[in-house]
Amino acid sequence: MSKIKIIPFGGVHENAKNMYAVEVNDKIFILDCGLRYPENDLMGIDVVIPDWSYLKDHADKIAGVFLTHGHADAIGALPYFLMDFQVPVFGSDMTIALAKLAVKNNKQVKKFNDFNIVDEDTEIDFDDVTVSFFSTTHTIPDTLGIVLQTDEGNIVYTGDFKFDQTATKGYKTDLARLAEIGTQGVLALMSDSAGAGITGVSTREKDIGAYLKQNFTYIEGRIIVASVASNIVRIQQIMDAAAATDRKVALYGKDLEQIIDTAVKLGKLHEPKGIKVSLKQAAELDPSQVIILVTGKLGEPIEALQQLANGNDKHLKFDKNDTVFVTTTPSYAMETEVQKTKDMLYRTGAHVKFIFDDLNPSGHANQTDEQLMLNFMKPKYFIPIQGEYRLLNKHAELAEEVGIPKDHIFVCDKGDVLSYSHGKFHLGEHIDVSNTMIDGIGVGDIGNIVLRDRRVLSEDGIFVVVATIDRKKKKIVAKPQITSRGFVFVKTNHKLMEQSAQLVERVVQKNLDEKEFDWTHLKQDVRDKLNRFLFDHTKRHPVILPVIMEINQHAKRKNHKSNKKNENDQGKKANQEHHRGRGRGRKHQEREKAKAKLNKKD
Repeated sequence: MSKIKIIPFGGVHENAKNMYAVEVNDKIFILDCGLRYPENDLMGIDVVIPDWSYLKDHADKIAGVFLTHGHADAIGALPYFLMDFQVPVFGSDMTIALAKLAVKNNKQVKKFNDFNIVDEDTEIDFDDVTVSFFSTTHTIPDTLGIVLQTDEGNIVYTGDFKFDQTATKGYKTDLARLAEIGTQGVLALMSDSAGAGITGVSTREKDIGAYLKQNFTYIEGRIIVASVASNIVRIQQIMDAAAATDRKVALYGKDLEQIIDTAVKLGKLHEPKGIKVSLKQAAELDPSQVIILVTGKLGEPIEALQQLANGNDKHLKFDKNDTVFVTTTPSYAMETEVQKTKDMLYRTGAHVKFIFDDLNPSGHANQTDEQLMLNFMKPKYFIPIQGEYRLLNKHAELAEEVGIPKDHIFVCDKGDVLSYSHGKFHLGEHIDVSNTMIDGIGVGDIGNIVLRDRRVLSEDGIFVVVATIDRKKKKIVAKPQITSRGFVFVKTNHKLMEQSAQLVERVVQKNLDEKEFDWTHLKQDVRDKLNRFLFDHTKRHPVILPVIMEINQHAKRKNHKSNKKNENDQGKKANQEHHRGRGRGRKHQEREKAKAKLNKKD
């Protein structure tokens, strides 16, 4: 009997950041390795990736990383993972191309090259586990689900999927293959829950293409279209609609250009002849002939739209005759940012249009699709994954409706270990799995304490106190100086500043008068007393930074020694010059005497 464990490292109780480990006997299979874009409370954080500390103690067991598709929620954390684990990476042609692009942009792992291309017909034998794949429909081509065939039955991971009967080649779901997997026997199904809240029918991609073409026909002036860079199906629709309405497309965003070039080279994206122009060329055309396709950092367009709305880009400015067309459907976690972006766009005077106001586009399965997948697979055990708790819980309810017993459904949290023994799955041990923050080049060096300080700074500001003391004479040399940023306006709060300085003076003097002087105690005492005082007067808690300096009592003595040394050095030098001069004089006298003797002989 095989020993099986399933451990979510991300993708549950949250949107995106998909990463799941399936341990079968002495091998660990990593399913996806994604990131998550930060929400409002993660101030200054670029992205969030899973915490895989547990895997570092089991690195020799990792068989490889198996990727379902090329979006950031599935491949975004791969460069950071490869810093710690040099293991093979498996994925479809398009997925591996985008994974290589992500790894290439990371200096520490850009030379990694153990990539392996697979497709729906591939089978990989790992002794007691056979890994195979099945094609699914998503917004990027060559999306795959993953099957781990074990002695106890199949463990199936769907990745992102939906059912669309009008999907074109490269996007079609292989329904016959799904039925075959279900017939073989599925021990556990891990299925996408991101669309569990969608009760209606999702708009077909064919209809979305027609909708874009219709809008492009009737919109006058320039169109700025925002899309996720790796949403290849949407980019294809935009280019086709542009060609049909005699418009040119200019690309805005480095990530967008790289992804489109990659998709074109692989034949996954068709560019109508002469459709692309540069931003400079687009500026010379009539606005009615131009579409500017916008995306931003890591392919996410919302932040880029905010920057443009604020007028922070010299190459692209919004005009009152422009139409800003947002064709992306953001996650639930981004709703606040989307509404904020909407408001900013309207302030520019441009016309604003969001696709989800008219249609119901989604790259994820709706409730009907999710139940259809369950009926295809007929799993013995079900684990809803990818989504906030409410979505996982709703997916669990949908599974009960199609006949899966409630005690065979596990709504897991990050770090839960689902173990299989004696013919049953059960929740066993729990491992500590937190979030790893990426801020600039820092990986994991930002924790809860730093985030708390950033939050306090953003809310109540900082209060800096500088005092100079003479510890030997037990007195304050200079009156405390106070600087405030983001707390109160200093010019209108002279009294508060003066009272704060007097309080600091009293606290410092009290500490100097004590027999046992301690620097740490002094600074903490200043913080505590000042914190209470400021809160009593302002009801705010700024970050208080006391800077206590001590004057150097021995500076003059050192200078005196230094001056004396310089005088001695100069005296020695003058003495040496004097002796050298006397030596030169004796030699000159001797030469003159020799010349006189020679003349006398002559």
